[in-house]
Amino acid sequence: MSTVAAPIVARVKPAVRAAKPTLDPESRRWLEELRSKGAVREEAVARLHDLLLRAARFEAVRRGATAAERDEIAEEAATDAAVNVLRRLDDFRGHSRFTTWAYKFALLEAAVKLRKRAWQDREIPFDRETWSLIPSRDAEPPVEAEQAELLATVQQGIRECLTPHQRNVLLALAVDGVPIDVLADKLDTNRGALYKTLHDARRKLRAYLEETQ
Repeated sequence: MSTVAAPIVARVKPAVRAAKPTLDPESRRWLEELRSKGAVREEAVARLHDLLLRAARFEAVRRGATAAERDEIAEEAATDAAVNVLRRLDDFRGHSRFTTWAYKFALLEAAVKLRKRAWQDREIPFDRETWSLIPSRDAEPPVEAEQAELLATVQQGIRECLTPHQRNVLLALAVDGVPIDVLADKLDTNRGALYKTLHDARRKLRAYLEETQ
């Protein structure tokens, strides 16, 4: 078995649904081979990995990764992307070529891994007692004063109506600009849970602002 395909094949069981007849010939061939067994599937997985590796390297270079980072990130991203593609073969609808659809998995994986790498040594200040929301300095003085008053109210609302967890998530994502996948790792949770927390925090703040106006 191919040394590249072996660890990927081991993590994903073959899908059994037949390829859709409306797909272009190349995409149909990809699906048929990736859903097959034995040497045919192994060779298809190896080709898929090569395709995704090129995509991941492209994204790493585009985002300014160093040569050392590029190779490491690209390899990890390509392997994870291949696993995700194989797990989601039934999600492919044929609106684009299969290779175009699969390519996006590698771009996303590389982008996520590079964001995590950039933040791995940076501390995220949780449970802080003070923070500032700064109004735009490009506005006219009266508008700037209104912005400052509104932001002061928002800051008070964040302090008074949000739970500590909601406050940490909102400040990290909306004020500090922490990527959501990085924050998910830091808090040992997932993106869906963080989106829910952020949604609830914003809903509470809107209600608070409506009551104070």
